[in-house]
This record gives sequence, C-alpha cells and structure tokens, in this order.
Amino acid sequence: MKTTPSTDSSGRMFPVTRWSIVVGARDENSGESMAALEDLCRTYWMPLYAVVRRYGHSAEEAQDLTQEFFARLLQKHGLQAADRDKGRFRTFLVVALKRFLANEWHRDRAVKRGGRWEKVPLDTHIAERLYHESGANSLTPEQLFDKRWALTLIETCLGRIEHEYRDAGRAAEFDVLKVCLTAGRGEIDYESLGKSLGLNGGAARVAVHRIRKRYRSIFREEIARTVRDDKDVDEEMRNLLCALTR
Repeated sequence: MKTTPSTDSSGRMFPVTRWSIVVGARDENSGESMAALEDLCRTYWMPLYAVVRRYGHSAEEAQDLTQEFFARLLQKHGLQAADRDKGRFRTFLVVALKRFLANEWHRDRAVKRGGRWEKVPLDTHIAERLYHESGANSLTPEQLFDKRWALTLIETCLGRIEHEYRDAGRAAEFDVLKVCLTAGRGEIDYESLGKSLGLNGGAARVAVHRIRKRYRSIFREEIARTVRDDKDVDEEMRNLLCALTR
C-alpha cells in the first residue's frame, strides 16, 4: 500500500488521508491489507461499537459484531464502495454497518472467523464507559456515532500534540499547557500559568496561542483525512463540533 506522505511540525511522516488506508485494505492479496484493517479498527471501532450497543446488543455481542463487521468488509469486498468522490468515510461506515446488522448477521449462530482474519484487540471496558458517558439513550445511532467520532478525533489530536511536545523535550510545558486547549475565553489565568512555566504573563499568553493554533491545525488535518476534499473540512468541523453539544 502506498500513500502520499506529508510531514508534521516535528518532522514525522504520516499519510495525507485515511482513504489511502482504505485503498490498501481493499486488496485481500495485499500483504499490507491486514495492517490497514487493524488501523481502521483502532481508529473507528469505538464509535461503531457505540452504534451497535445503541441498537440493543449486549457489550459482548457488540464486540463480536464490530469485529465481524470489519472482517466482512474485506472478505466481501465491501470497501470497494468507499470512494472519496462519494462523500465522507464516516457516512460510508455508518451505512455499511446498518446494512450489516440488518442483513448479514444471524444472532442465533456463533461468530466464525477463518483463515487470516484475526481479532484486533479491543478494550471493551473503556468502550462501555465511553458509551454510557456519551448520553447514548438520548441520541439516535447516527448522532451517537458522530459524537463518539468527534471525541475520538479530539483524543487523537491531543495524542499527536503531546507526542510533538515530548519529542521536542517539552513534556513539562505540555503538561501545564494542555488544560488551555479546552479552556474557554477568559478562563485562563496567564499570570499563574506563567509562574508554572517560569515565564511572565505575556510570554505565557504567546505559549498558549501557539499550542492552541497547533491543535487547531492538527484537528483540521485529521478531519481532512476523512472528507472528499479540502473544501469540505470547515463544514465537517462544524458538524462534529455540533455533535459534541448534543
């Protein structure tokens, strides 16, 4: 599987778009297809798990169903329908999952996995906690997926920016500044923050501005990997931020 690389501020390489991972996962004969599937599972499994739970399945059933869903996407060439020109990848996943639950899963039989389709480790305990914390009972499956996906994106962005700071030997600075990433206007005490960083208030304000700017940039990058083209990024950001308020 080949992807067009890009470079972040720390010099690390990453794929420009997750669609490249999908393309790599389409070919069952590719030696990299399983690695691509595992990446998809790690990225999307919690939002999809939440949708399966919302449809009334138990935690154990939801874990098996989510595992089987990803396996069947490859086994049945389901990813052939995932096309950047046809919309957002998250939309494709929700539609495919609903079709899978309605037409392809028979709950009266055991889950069967054969050949090279191995289970991807899923932390169901964390997924269950997040599922209940998401206010699942008041949301439609689609709303729940969008909210859980938005939260997953935030967690991914936080992980990336933390990694950048730690790679640069600025772990202590990040530990102080990270609370500012979710703080509202007027909620940051720059003088107190500066004392924790060994800076004056003005320098602390600059440090906060830089990390928040970088965080927004990373957030846009992550969203850009899941939409058709750059012009869709702003709309997708608005949709996901709206999902967080539900």
